[in-house]
Amino acid sequence: MAAHDFEILDDRFRQCINQSARVEKLYEGTQWAEGPAYFAAGRYVIWSDIPNDRIMRYDETNGTVSVFRTPCGYTNGHTVDRQGRLVSCEHGGRRVSRTEFDGSITTVADSYDGKRLNSPNDVVVKSDDSIWFTDPSYGIDSDYEGHKTESEIGACHIYRVTPATGEVRIVVDDAVRPNGLAFSPDESTFYFSDTGASHIPNGPRHLRSYDVAADGTLSGGDVFAVCTAGFFDGFRLDDEGRIWASAADGVHCYDPDGTLLGKVLVPEGTANVVFGGPKRNRLYICGTTSLYAIRLPVVGDKTY
Repeated sequence: MAAHDFEILDDRFRQCINQSARVEKLYEGTQWAEGPAYFAAGRYVIWSDIPNDRIMRYDETNGTVSVFRTPCGYTNGHTVDRQGRLVSCEHGGRRVSRTEFDGSITTVADSYDGKRLNSPNDVVVKSDDSIWFTDPSYGIDSDYEGHKTESEIGACHIYRVTPATGEVRIVVDDAVRPNGLAFSPDESTFYFSDTGASHIPNGPRHLRSYDVAADGTLSGGDVFAVCTAGFFDGFRLDDEGRIWASAADGVHCYDPDGTLLGKVLVPEGTANVVFGGPKRNRLYICGTTSLYAIRLPVVGDKTY
């Protein structure tokens, strides 16, 4: 199939896709699919169905889908840390949590300066084991994907958790609604998406990029790209540093130089992606109600 599964905007995108590949729908039946994470050892993907307060599990060895956990604190974004543990953002629990090897759940962060977090949204773990997460207010804005309440912090920030001490500190304090986040493969650049236009007329719907110092300090913060269809939500990078970002019409692929190379077109608005498969070249895509996948001739960055 199917050239219509792709939109090529720059010739460089042709090396990133195989036009005979197609977008496959693997599962349908979620209310708001989000936050996929891939476990290579088990060859499965987990993702959130936020309003239904459950984590789903897709087994890529046989195509079966099951409920991984419910209730789950209205989880949104997930990642896998360097030790192979699941790290999750809980809207309902208003915390970042970690599932230990024995199945117990540890709180990584639930407050800053004595005030409860809003509703952690997405999370990544850097090679130094520091945990970085965004904290917009989507989980406390209503009862649809969390519990409606007022923000104690009164703002939406991005935080870093120091691995040795558990100290939580702000790394970005001027976002409107920080959402997805990721590092470049060499961790020299940090990106995040701001979906502030969901709350403010003409607000941000862009990706920003920062230089990363050895101690985790960020500098820069320029707008890297503005979304041409809805909002950027979650995103991941391949091992050449290209960004694969969710949007209203599918997944947008950006070169590290900021050029929109092309799109993987999906019949629903998308929220997040992750690379999986034995060669890490299968892109799993969370659409609104469904989980999709497409096989690509590129390899995902092994950071996530």
